[in-house]
Amino acid sequence: MERSTIMNEVVEKAEKAREISFDLAGMSTEKKNVALQEIADRIWEKRHHILQKNSEDVTNAKKSGQPSAIIDRLALTEERLAGMIDAIRLLIKLEDPVGNVLSETTRPNGLQIKKIAVPLGVIVMIYEARPNVTIDAAALSIKTGNAILLRGSTSTIHSNKAIVLVIQEALVEAGLPEKTVQLIENPDRAVLSSLYTMKHHIDVIIPRGGKKLIETVVENARIPVLETGAGNCHVYIDESADRTMAVSIVVNAKTQRPSVCNACETVLIHENWAKGHLPALVKELKMNGVTLRGDHVAQQLSPEIGQATEQDWADEFLDLTLAVKIVPNIHEALDHIEIYGTKHSEAIISETKENVALFFNKIDASTVYHNASTRFTDGFEFGFGAEIGISTQKLHVRGPMGLEALTTTKYHVYGEGQTK
Repeated sequence: MERSTIMNEVVEKAEKAREISFDLAGMSTEKKNVALQEIADRIWEKRHHILQKNSEDVTNAKKSGQPSAIIDRLALTEERLAGMIDAIRLLIKLEDPVGNVLSETTRPNGLQIKKIAVPLGVIVMIYEARPNVTIDAAALSIKTGNAILLRGSTSTIHSNKAIVLVIQEALVEAGLPEKTVQLIENPDRAVLSSLYTMKHHIDVIIPRGGKKLIETVVENARIPVLETGAGNCHVYIDESADRTMAVSIVVNAKTQRPSVCNACETVLIHENWAKGHLPALVKELKMNGVTLRGDHVAQQLSPEIGQATEQDWADEFLDLTLAVKIVPNIHEALDHIEIYGTKHSEAIISETKENVALFFNKIDASTVYHNASTRFTDGFEFGFGAEIGISTQKLHVRGPMGLEALTTTKYHVYGEGQTK
């Protein structure tokens, strides 16, 4: 397809989204919630069709030799769909942030100034093999009065088409514009080049996927980007850590769902704890199918640990591979995380209050944990309902991005003829 034709197609969808965004900004919470309820009901009613189309994507991914982590993120099941529907229903119950008065003051000259939460406007979501993002992003955008353009990867095209069709049918039934949610189906990379520059139509771009995708969007977009970062997450086992708790948390953080961004990729272990308890940890990890790569100290303590390379400390494995490093103290652990961490989620297992406080103060990440698995960094687990992604940047939001992350502010100023 010629570039001009691609550009026209994208512009047409973006212009429609911009037009719709003005109507959505003033839409009542009740009407938006009715639409969300209709979407939840219809997704469940059409689940067999959605799962059939998803199976086509999974089959194609396997044929093309996609890694297991990609296939796991791509695959939908009734259980996973039910979880997404539960997230939509939780969104319905949550307070609508749009229109909230965030602050209010009266100036000496009598001007009344209110700071109000308002929608961002038009959102573009660029993502990889994650059909769940199609549902989550659409639901969050509707609740916050935003129009959204979805640009998933080719590997999820059948799933995304089926899901967006159901969403659009539900929107029409609920009295909202059908194209509040639109799917950009064209796989041509020129589509992305067009989206990156459409600052008059698009307010924000949100990339969600691997490191390469995110870096590409950040480096090329001329529109504000809400960056959802990769997750090279660590668990540090302190000298005072309870053995049973530490083993349980590390096994969960690594194996519960290894293909996601909040899974643990490296475990850092105080040398004194390792001398007494590393064999027990290794045994449990090996029983769960984990391949271990460690430094020379870890290898000396356990023959079942292979040799780690420098790249292993930086990699987001997204599978059942775990790097293991033995450290002499918490300061070495903090230094390691500072060098290799991606500012996503970091955990300490410790019974020493001073070390917990030091870890929380020194670690630069969106979410830090004490005696808990990193797998909880999630919008649903945090009570936000669905999430648009996990932000690892510091502006304008950080951590799991729920409803408030899709709003900005506007000042309403009321006067009685004041002039300056």
